[in-house]
Amino acid sequence: MPPTETRQIDYAALTREIKSWGRELGFQQVGIADTGLAEHEARLNAWLAANRHGEMEYMERHGTRRSRPAELVPGTLRVISARMGYLPRAVATTESVLADSALGFVSRYALGRDYHKLLRARLQQLADRIRERIGPFGYRVFTDSAPVLEKALAEKAGLGWIGKHTNLIDSKTGSWFFLGELYIDLPLPTDEPAGNHCGTCHACIDICPTRAIVAPYQLDARRCISYLTIELRGSIPEEFRPLLGNRIYGCDDCQLVCPWNKFAQPTQEPDFAPRHGLDAPQLIELFTWSEEEFLKKTAGTAIRRIGYECWLRNIAVALGNAAQSVEVIAALRARAGVASALVREHIAWALAQHSA
Repeated sequence: MPPTETRQIDYAALTREIKSWGRELGFQQVGIADTGLAEHEARLNAWLAANRHGEMEYMERHGTRRSRPAELVPGTLRVISARMGYLPRAVATTESVLADSALGFVSRYALGRDYHKLLRARLQQLADRIRERIGPFGYRVFTDSAPVLEKALAEKAGLGWIGKHTNLIDSKTGSWFFLGELYIDLPLPTDEPAGNHCGTCHACIDICPTRAIVAPYQLDARRCISYLTIELRGSIPEEFRPLLGNRIYGCDDCQLVCPWNKFAQPTQEPDFAPRHGLDAPQLIELFTWSEEEFLKKTAGTAIRRIGYECWLRNIAVALGNAAQSVEVIAALRARAGVASALVREHIAWALAQHSA
């Protein structure tokens, strides 16, 4: 087989086929971007210099390979960016869960099967179809699994714009979707970047419980509930604990108030359906789970990655914010003698809230 660059390939026709195959594989949209990310690289460096990444040291570990695709995967000329909606169908409404302090809130993206595995498999199928059409070519599949500026690449590929909350928004379907990429060595024609349509709206900035969106398009991860409940492995700063409410894994507030999400449609992907009633779980019940139960009931989901200790830590904070009851206090005290030092610290805080 001749090298990719010497073969006679109709790249415009191939691009049309790639987008069609993507839709057949369950992606709502597929776009093509070049690898020029100089503006986004400057923003990333400023964010890192301000230490807004907190303990996510992996954000700076790879240097410019995150913002220069050809350094991460030599030979990369284009990036195929794809998005897949995840908004569950049969699910308790987020508003009703957040309003009931006896329940625990889990970010909607984590209720079903771990998206990393599903998207990676679908992108691999897309790569296989390309290889069947043109023969061997250079590529790598990514789904939030390597130093990739996926939102910047998706914006360049026309899949949406990065909103003031720093999430990607599409004017037709909102922001409830996952992203995945194929780094390729094919000179496909690129798509036009999406225009920004946030306008004067600042609903996402106003709603953030911890004021993590410190300015339009600027997120301080150290204040973000998703960071505090998922990425942070140590103690949650006390100033933020009351603000977490009953959010035990992530936070969707900024997406909930985004006007563009009125166009969002429930996912057609059955794997993203809620598992084990985690769309509206009872906090006290979750707090009684053994580590074995935690591993069993979070198997195949994104939740498992935080581990049992952080799971209990987060629930302890939520119980501290719950309405006072004999049952809540009893649940906290029952764990106090057998939990790790990290969890005991948060249990002590929670009990202090009720004694106050």
